[in-house]
Amino acid sequence: MPLNLPDRLPAIELLKEENIFVIDNSRAKHQDIRPLRIVILNLMPLKITTETDLIRLLSNSPLQVELSLMKLKSHTSKNTPVEHMKEFYVDFDTMKDEKFDGMIITGAPVEQMDFEEVSYWSEIQEIFNWTRSHVTSTFYICWAAQAGLYHHYGIPKYGLDKKMFGIFEHHVNDKLHPIFRGFDDTFFVPHSRHTEVRREDIEKSDELTILSESDDSGIYLVSARGGREFFVTGHSEYSPYTLDTEYRRDVDKGLDIEVPCNYYVNNDPNQGPYVRWRGHANLLFANWLNYFVYQETPYNINEIR
Repeated sequence: MPLNLPDRLPAIELLKEENIFVIDNSRAKHQDIRPLRIVILNLMPLKITTETDLIRLLSNSPLQVELSLMKLKSHTSKNTPVEHMKEFYVDFDTMKDEKFDGMIITGAPVEQMDFEEVSYWSEIQEIFNWTRSHVTSTFYICWAAQAGLYHHYGIPKYGLDKKMFGIFEHHVNDKLHPIFRGFDDTFFVPHSRHTEVRREDIEKSDELTILSESDDSGIYLVSARGGREFFVTGHSEYSPYTLDTEYRRDVDKGLDIEVPCNYYVNNDPNQGPYVRWRGHANLLFANWLNYFVYQETPYNINEIR
């Protein structure tokens, strides 16, 4: 099935070049089907890049998905054209009476700040609360995962001595959990963060389940409320060159940054990345859509509670 996207969204042409089946809303309206409504709250600076990464993964499913893009009223993006934001993004205030089958909340470049110091923290808290009565399943990524765990369950974050940066091996704690259907016993995930959440804090909550972690990069995937909330500390959605872009950006800035672990062929930036996480990334998003959105959401979307 295709992914229904807003008319003229730049990701449409980019993904068509990859032979990914996407259609715009104008064409989708002529199809007699109730698509899954997914909303993305995109907090990343380079919004078009993040949109494309997530849409690529959401499209790898037989389910038809209708995508909406949400933005914060209390924050203005400085790295995405104003025209793009006005055409494709809608303020939370405008959308908060709507209901969605699924929601993705991305990371944000504010992880080294205390949560309460983030300028849009109050609005984020309102959105986190709103998801519990307006969304069937919410997928929190990186900073959003840490923020969601802190807001909903009081889980603190901790600063790292050095940036967790690279591709790390992970293992599955519950091999029978539907989110891992088709997974191997171990799999790889990109990480790019300066902070972490810790097992000992999460284990204190009976409401949280640690589904996957890494000996090197720590906690990866935590679930709550029977799959209505997933907290993902890594970036499975990253494209092959995202870490390369981040690394070269920091080098150009003169920052003290190490070569991302297990990422480049022979650990040499000149030889390009060795990609080994995309198969499991596709499974992760497809399983979330199927088992925790499609199979759990009511046909009448207004019945979501």
